[in-house]
Amino acid sequence: MLLAALLLIAMILILVSVLSVSDNLIQIEAKKRGIDTQRKNMSIFPRFSDMFGKPAPDFADPSKFHHLSQGHDIKLTGAATGPRVKGMAARYAVKPTDWRGIAPIPKMVVSEGDDVKAGDVLFYDKMNPDIKFVAPVSGEVVEVRRGAKRAITHVIILADKNQTHKQHDIINVDKASREEIVDYLKESGAWTLIDQRPFNVLADPTVVPENIFISTFSTGPLAPDLAASAEGRGADIQEAVDTLAKLTKGKVYLGLDGRGTPPPAALTSVTGAEVHYFSGKHPAGNVGVQIHHMSPIKNNTVVWTMTLDGLLTLGRLMNAGVYDTTRTVAIAGAQFLEPTLVETHMGASLDDLTKGNISSEGTTRLILGDVLSGKTAGKDDFISKDTNLVTSIKEGDEYELFGWLLPIKPRPSISRTMPGFLMPGHEYEANTNTHGEKRAFVVTGQYEKMLPMDIYPQHLLKAIMAGDIERMEGLGINELAEEDLALAEFACTSKMPLQEILRDGLDMMREQG
Repeated sequence: MLLAALLLIAMILILVSVLSVSDNLIQIEAKKRGIDTQRKNMSIFPRFSDMFGKPAPDFADPSKFHHLSQGHDIKLTGAATGPRVKGMAARYAVKPTDWRGIAPIPKMVVSEGDDVKAGDVLFYDKMNPDIKFVAPVSGEVVEVRRGAKRAITHVIILADKNQTHKQHDIINVDKASREEIVDYLKESGAWTLIDQRPFNVLADPTVVPENIFISTFSTGPLAPDLAASAEGRGADIQEAVDTLAKLTKGKVYLGLDGRGTPPPAALTSVTGAEVHYFSGKHPAGNVGVQIHHMSPIKNNTVVWTMTLDGLLTLGRLMNAGVYDTTRTVAIAGAQFLEPTLVETHMGASLDDLTKGNISSEGTTRLILGDVLSGKTAGKDDFISKDTNLVTSIKEGDEYELFGWLLPIKPRPSISRTMPGFLMPGHEYEANTNTHGEKRAFVVTGQYEKMLPMDIYPQHLLKAIMAGDIERMEGLGINELAEEDLALAEFACTSKMPLQEILRDGLDMMREQG
């Protein structure tokens, strides 16, 4: 009996070992072939999510539906809801610092005192003079603001009450060659709406991208409903997609919101693009996460990305011949007296958009974007080229006795030592206090729970800090931008500046060519 039991145990162990090795070999081969193993199960064993996972909603194609289990939603007070209001600011600015990959001191075409129309050229990049940067509104150039080493930081325009646009010729996308479309976009200023990955820089016009990706929704804290801007803009969206399709050797991908109500017909009825739906917690709306699940970036490949606002601006240009940067910006956060949705233009003055709407209680920090990946707004600042959210939050300038240890008051946290997990719908009034300083960079497993990508963030970040370029590339740095690690930085026990470390690594990779 004992011998039979030992033989049975040995056979079971051998069988388990064979199955485990076979499963690992299948996974390795799947990755070599570029198969998304998170979306398609390539394992011998069935996944729990396949048997009991969230089904696709009725409006989504199940084969193009992705439910992401990793991530975390941070619910803050002060969400901007309700109808959009007109918010024509008095001043607007184009900020060269919004674009990575261009010279810090571009060549100015206009001077202070010049009158410009919306779409007129303001400056161009000395390294690529064919790419023009244009005015978002018509008016008078009242200031060219400079920063350190005389670098140009703002070109400020005092807007006209009645807006006028430069009229461009309308080209036939179906008949135009790729080179003609590229030249048209560079001359009109629309080229500056396209970003390139790896490195998340301004797109290189000499490169033909593998694919082009557009995320049409955001899942960040206090993010507005971006898809509402697409209502009634089906013709512009279709023309923009047709234009982008001529620029890539692959496909145009649209990432749509699959969490609740169906997206607008202007997005779901687009032809010539592959539409995918995403459901789950933040960062499900990040274009980098969506790229990973639709068509991952492989070694030595380049892809382009564009925001929904950029897509609408491009479509308007191709249909009407005018460069129109109209967009909806959410003025949100607990420090605003009346959170609201404002219809304005790219580069609007923060002072004009928030005047008389900021609480006098405590010290307020304004952020261009969300609290995770946005940038602190400076004095007399302007919204950036991709800004669709301005967040207000209290400065965390008050010390809290044992605040890192005791759950004295509700605060957003992934830790179950805080009672917030018992109140999943609670909205927090947070501040900027990090409740601790930088500590030892220890392995915790927190990052993997925050990032729905087949990447090991902690190993990658340590490779960056060690300057190991080969390991950085092997661990997937080319797929990431700072916003993709923003949630991991929020959860980080070590209080490490993960986004800053990642940008150092991306710049290092880019310098190496």
